[in-house]
Amino acid sequence: MSSGDSHVNGTTPEQIEADLARQREELAATVTEIQARLDVKARARAKAVDLRARATTPDGKPRPALAAAAAAIVVLAGAILWHRRH
Repeated sequence: MSSGDSHVNGTTPEQIEADLARQREELAATVTEIQARLDVKARARAKAVDLRARATTPDGKPRPALAAAAAAIVVLAGAILWHRRH
């Protein structure tokens, strides 16, 4: 191989640079994904937002089925406590 040859193993410097740039992007994406998985506080916050969205209507009021279920649980718990005392 002569000193003026710009190919290394059949790869040009531009191809090597492009490959390095792609690998850096993949590594950055992997590190970002790992950081997101390890950020427990952010994941908990996102889960709370998701649950709140599922439990309420678009105007922020509790969904009727959820409110009815909660009321039924309260009544059932009250009935059990009342029955145990009498």
